[in-house]
Amino acid sequence: MKKILVSDNLSEIGIQILKNTPGIHADIDTNLSKEELKKKIKDYHGLAIRSATKVTADIIDAAKNLLVIGRAGIGLDNVDIEAATKRGIVVMNAPEGNMITTAEHAISMMLSLSRNIPQATASMKAKKWEKKKFKGRELFDKTLGIIGLGRIGSIVGDRAKGLKMNIIAYDPFISEEKAREMEVELVSLYELFERSHYITIHVPLSEETRNIINKKAFKKMKDGVMIINCARGGMVNEKDLYEAIKSGKVAGAALDVFEQEPPQDSPLFDLDEVICTPHLGASTDEAQENVAVAIAEQIANYLLYGTIKNAVNVPSVSGDTLSRIKPYMDLAEKLGSFQAQLEPGALEEIAIEYSGDIAELDVTPITTSILTGIFKPILRDGINFVNAPIIAKERGVKVVESKSTKSEDFTSLLTIKTRTTKGENIVAGTLFGKKEPRIIRINKFRLEAIPQGNLLLFHTVDRPGVIGNIGSILGNTDINIANMQFSREEIGGRAIVLLSIDTPVSKKILDELTKLPNVVSIKQLKL
Repeated sequence: MKKILVSDNLSEIGIQILKNTPGIHADIDTNLSKEELKKKIKDYHGLAIRSATKVTADIIDAAKNLLVIGRAGIGLDNVDIEAATKRGIVVMNAPEGNMITTAEHAISMMLSLSRNIPQATASMKAKKWEKKKFKGRELFDKTLGIIGLGRIGSIVGDRAKGLKMNIIAYDPFISEEKAREMEVELVSLYELFERSHYITIHVPLSEETRNIINKKAFKKMKDGVMIINCARGGMVNEKDLYEAIKSGKVAGAALDVFEQEPPQDSPLFDLDEVICTPHLGASTDEAQENVAVAIAEQIANYLLYGTIKNAVNVPSVSGDTLSRIKPYMDLAEKLGSFQAQLEPGALEEIAIEYSGDIAELDVTPITTSILTGIFKPILRDGINFVNAPIIAKERGVKVVESKSTKSEDFTSLLTIKTRTTKGENIVAGTLFGKKEPRIIRINKFRLEAIPQGNLLLFHTVDRPGVIGNIGSILGNTDINIANMQFSREEIGGRAIVLLSIDTPVSKKILDELTKLPNVVSIKQLKL
């Protein structure tokens, strides 16, 4: 039974999904202090949150059994993703659930800003009639500059086209071809500043985007520009924005997010040119239900089936894709583990070759599985699909991938070459049928071995009696041989024997085997 803690207010429909899913037990506790959460979290495999719960490094450290953190929404400012990744915890969000809601809020704010609707409403409620004071401006034929043409930014652009605005965008991760499909002109950031009548932000907060709109940026902008931010606080420098509005450079700003939330005595609130809402971008009934359903299903599917969707610290793998590549991932982890146990030296480089049909797939999860398999025997506890790439980077291990659609002998072939301080090794494997993993190469030796259970790898000289002597010692000590593979370079030359045995052998037996004539070395492996 997998246990999930819901520590923020989640829509009831999401909670019911968790409670009604077989194999899942969900507890709801939305009033936990930091210390209470730290004590309680150790018993749970999953944590479902919104924006209130702060999942800091010390809480993650206390979460000994935690496997996944799910944020019902987009922003993950309240989660220490680096700490979670190092612990092997998947961090997910639910970006699709509130995309339309957030985009509509940005459009609403732009319209309200242009027509002074909040200010006029306040005036009317004060029993005033100030038509001249609240004269607005049209959006028709104005240029809207969108910073970030992702899911939300593209919806904003689509809605703005319906208002007959001219759309330009800055997004270094969108191709020209994709932008043309969206009927959006891609420009540099500074060109966007120079040409836009309205600027709206739709990117995550990062070191690159923090204060992306600042004093220097305002100097590049048109006089009378209007700023909309419904993404994340911290991307518009509020002090610089205040000065730009006071100077007349900026005609108005519509803010749903702030550097500090809730804001404390911000001078922006003293300006009539500023309209604001208390982080309402995702606050609609529909959005709250959508993100709750999404994150409940994502957490449950990961804990029960290993399906990864909308993860921010590990490649997402849909159910359909997972079913197709899971046999390769299993093979990859076995080969990685076998490779790591062959050579005890410090790893320097891992070169992975994908040949045949496997080269047509997204191999990122397969590479990650190889790294997981390699590092588990070396570091033992805490290594998994999430943190294995981080471990490789931290240890200075170079990881190289190559692909070829050609494979002479097999439909798909996976080859791992490692270089350590002690030497180099090559292990290759494939699938028989669709799911049966096989090791088909160990360095120069060809064979067909099942990568499973307890294995003994002998390097020998090809002489009569070698295999018989090995079998005699194992038989005399009640070690049953389940399978055997033999391969040699040439008659009388170097050879290997790979035995699958039912139980591991003791050091004493290994020492006896090592002393046998024509036995060069022995490795005991566990897969």
